Amino acid sequence: MADLSLFDLTGKTAVVTGASRGIGRVLAEALARAGADVAVTARDQASLSETCAAISALGRRAVPLALDVTDAELIRKRMNEAKAALGRIDILINNAGVEQVRPSLEVDEALWDMILDTNLKGAFFVAQAAASHMKETGGGSIVNLCSLTSEVGIPTAVPYGSSKTGLLGMTRALSAEWAPLGIRVNAIAPGYFRTAMTEVFYQNTSWQGAMKAKIPQGRFGELGDLAGAAVFLASSASAYVTGQCLAVDGGFLASI
Repeated sequence: MADLSLFDLTGKTAVVTGASRGIGRVLAEALARAGADVAVTARDQASLSETCAAISALGRRAVPLALDVTDAELIRKRMNEAKAALGRIDILINNAGVEQVRPSLEVDEALWDMILDTNLKGAFFVAQAAASHMKETGGGSIVNLCSLTSEVGIPTAVPYGSSKTGLLGMTRALSAEWAPLGIRVNAIAPGYFRTAMTEVFYQNTSWQGAMKAKIPQGRFGELGDLAGAAVFLASSASAYVTGQCLAVDGGFLASI
């Protein structure tokens, strides 16, 4: 019989970036439901009120922090505040990200920098700041939010795909470097989920039909489909798993 206590996060603490809505909020609540206290970040601290209320309703502590992940100095400051509030940092869900669809011949330097600075550079410095605390307490688990574009090319999403491919490489490199510190680094690659960031695609009914036809399970993802993967990678259930990217995509990548 499986030991379900391996998935229990009681007594653990977590930081989730980009947690005011969408995937970040769902994953923050999933960790709280599994027993963790959670520090949540977003650019606007007020936007975290609903996430914090949901975590509190589960009987866990919620710590809201305003954070722009393109500011490395602010990242270090906020991670220190999270550690001070929670006592330690055991888990990081590195979720904050941006996307803007644009034909590649029209991509300018400002758009490139915005996406790469948030999705890749920001993710690295958040991970670095979290790891600096984790190594002092025997280790922890970092889960980066990659993408299908970490593995396949998507037209009009070149800056985003470049950032997410880089994030996959970063996941693998950090997993190898930080394993001796007791820090595991993995990733989740969501398939097609309807969020505020991806809503532009879902406005196109032709795209919806064509894309759904490529998904073996025959449906788009629901945000709750990501919760189990996050809890698994954050918990002792994945104690011997590091450097991996778990696709939660209804079979899309396996079928192409």
